[in-house]
Amino acid sequence: MVRFFFCTDIHGSEAVWRKFLNTAKYLKVDTLIMGGDITGKRIVPIIQQPDGTWKGSIYGVDDQQVGMRTEEELLDFERRARFAGCYTHRLTPEEDAILSSSDSISEDNKMIKGGALDQLFDKVEAEGLQLWIDMIDDVMNDGEKRVPEGTKIIICPGNDDKFAIDEIIEKDPRVIFGEGAKVDLDDDHEMISYGWTNPTPWHTYRECDDETIGKKIEELISLIDNMNNAVFCFHCPPHDSIIDEAPLLNEDLTYVGYSGGEPIRGPVGCKAVRSAIEKYQPLMGLFGHIHESAGSMKIGRTYCLNPGSEYTEAILKGFLVELKKGKIKRMQRVES
Repeated sequence: MVRFFFCTDIHGSEAVWRKFLNTAKYLKVDTLIMGGDITGKRIVPIIQQPDGTWKGSIYGVDDQQVGMRTEEELLDFERRARFAGCYTHRLTPEEDAILSSSDSISEDNKMIKGGALDQLFDKVEAEGLQLWIDMIDDVMNDGEKRVPEGTKIIICPGNDDKFAIDEIIEKDPRVIFGEGAKVDLDDDHEMISYGWTNPTPWHTYRECDDETIGKKIEELISLIDNMNNAVFCFHCPPHDSIIDEAPLLNEDLTYVGYSGGEPIRGPVGCKAVRSAIEKYQPLMGLFGHIHESAGSMKIGRTYCLNPGSEYTEAILKGFLVELKKGKIKRMQRVES
């Protein structure tokens, strides 16, 4: 039997990552699966002032913290930023001016690939992820490690994750890089993972057309020995499946319209993923990507799960699952 906890879309929230690691001990699971979009989206600059103090703001002008003088004050501010899903970087005014220049940001406020800001994101994301992986070895107040010895930790990047993090995961023996590979959950159950999605209005790092996704999925499926016991861990949920509904957006990120005072919602999942599930009927599918469509449903014999995400509120959302010889013995939503 394999007993695992699945979570996804934590977007840099260190508070949620800590809770995710803690489930290994408190839920007594032997495997942790992170399904994608693990990294954050924002850097909080901490700018040195002429008087030697530092200034920074996590949420905006209203919460701006000025006059930080000691290393202790700076470390506390950086910790609070990480818990809110942000990275931090200490800067002189001159360095801040360079990062804010036209060399780094285009007129539509998007980062230029290879620019100074883009390179900084690579750096802070890699450092942040390494810091998180190092937490696996933390010794807690009870004298025991945060994550028990022998626990598998599988990390599968998602569409919002930059490619710079892949090498960090692949090289660290404490975690398993799931992207584009087959991982044995136990002797009976195999899992294949794929973090790319169909195109989004945000033009993220790992997205492509349905045809390309379909071809990649077929390559991964060829690795599976027993489809009846297989798990698909795909970041993008299947199209028109209830767990893929989101507000529909125009290219300028405005809502296409409203109904009953609410934005019109519709299916935004991947048709290639849906086709693969209908054709091959694995035991289970693990999905994410659409934060507001948490739930579970069946496509044929395949149970499809999306825990959703409320990382901005530091809430851990996931599923506790037990599989035994090709049967689902337990499937329970968990929030903390």
